[in-house]
This record gives sequence, structure tokens and C-alpha cells, in this order.
Amino acid sequence: MCTLEKRGDFFILTLTGENDDHRLSPTLIAAVLSALREARSQATRGSVLITTSQGKFFSNGFDLGWARSAATPSDAFLRLHQMVESFRPIVAELISLPMPTVAVVQGHAAAAGFGLALSHDYVFMRSDRGVLYMSEVDLGLPFPDYFSVLFRAKLGSIAARRDVLLRGTKVRGAEAVKLGIVDGAYDGEEKVKGAGMQLAEKLASRKWNGEIYKEIRKSLYPELCAILGLEVDKPALSKL
Repeated sequence: MCTLEKRGDFFILTLTGENDDHRLSPTLIAAVLSALREARSQATRGSVLITTSQGKFFSNGFDLGWARSAATPSDAFLRLHQMVESFRPIVAELISLPMPTVAVVQGHAAAAGFGLALSHDYVFMRSDRGVLYMSEVDLGLPFPDYFSVLFRAKLGSIAARRDVLLRGTKVRGAEAVKLGIVDGAYDGEEKVKGAGMQLAEKLASRKWNGEIYKEIRKSLYPELCAILGLEVDKPALSKL
């Protein structure tokens, strides 16, 4: 499912299973949310979250197989709705986490898996393997409201949003950098992990106040915070 490891200032959240596409089932969603809340509870100045995965995939999105295995179409819809709504707090947690966050995407990230990566402050991916892909237009599924707002907040280019959301373009590393979707693309697992860790070390060295950091982050995305139910606070100067 997933593990959370603390190494000094770093919280390393890993989606586990070498042969698993890390589908966001209710079980995995609950495990990731629990890990994020554990990291929040242990956060100190200089903390950084790094999210990565094992195997070929970062995450292939919601567990549609579980939804479709329901007895009736209406039950399948309810299962999909359950995953959509239970994933919302994960996005909210990442947007309000009191520390910088880095996603190291070393394989395919599709649909909600793409959204999971994009919910981090920084994203690195492999240029030799893996794509970013929003499959909803091909599957005939609508976007959850908070997905649409997340992509508007994080993809500044109108052309990038059009190609990713309306064309279902499978974006590889070099193109993702060009479109401003990711911060860097590297050949091989070691290089992409190394880039993510190098940035994490720089961020940790600043020893920022996490409460101030999260409020600045939230202030950048007012529409996203509103739809996620996050209030933008103004911390007292005494907390600095």
C-alpha cells in the first residue's frame, strides 16, 4: 500500500508494490491520508515531504476495477463517488501541510495519480519512462469539481490545460518541463530521485516556519482552498 519513513528532516511517503499500478482504492486513499496526517503531527522547522513509488507506476488513478465490480451500475457510480470524495481530503492535506512537498514521479501518473503529483509544491519525473495522463475524456468521465480547480491553479498555461484535459494528451518528461507541469525530467530512477532529494535538502536547510509556509501556499490558491474547505489564516506575529 504505502509507507512513511522519517529520515532526519525528511518524511518519505512511498507507494509500495513493485508490480502494482498503485490504484487509489479506498484502502490506499485511507493509508495515504493517514501517512500525511502523521507527517503533519511530527512536523518541525525544516521538515520536507517527498512522495514517490515503487515499480512502473506512480499511480494509475482511482480503482475503476473495484467500482465496476459492483452489482449494479448505480452501485458502481456510488463506489466511484466514494473514491472521489475520499480523495478530496488528500489534496486538502497536501495544500495545507506545514512543510514543502516534492513529488518524485518515476512512472506513469494518470487521472487521480496525476492529481496527486500535482498537489505537491514541486514535481520531478523520469524522461525515459512514464507519462502524465488525464484519462477522463477518453473514458467518458466528468472531472470532479476540485480536480478542475486544481489543474487551473497548477497549470498556468491555457494551452497546457487544453491539451491535458480536453485532448487527453499523454505528456512525457521533456514536454512536461516545456509546458511548466514539472520542475525537471531525468533519465533513470536514481537521477530523478537524486534531483528530488537534492531539492529537498535545499528546502530543509532554510528551516522555515511550517505554519507560515502553509499559509503562504494557501494564499496562492484561493479558489482551490475555497472548494476544499480550507480557510486562509493570518498567523499572529507572536508565532514567527
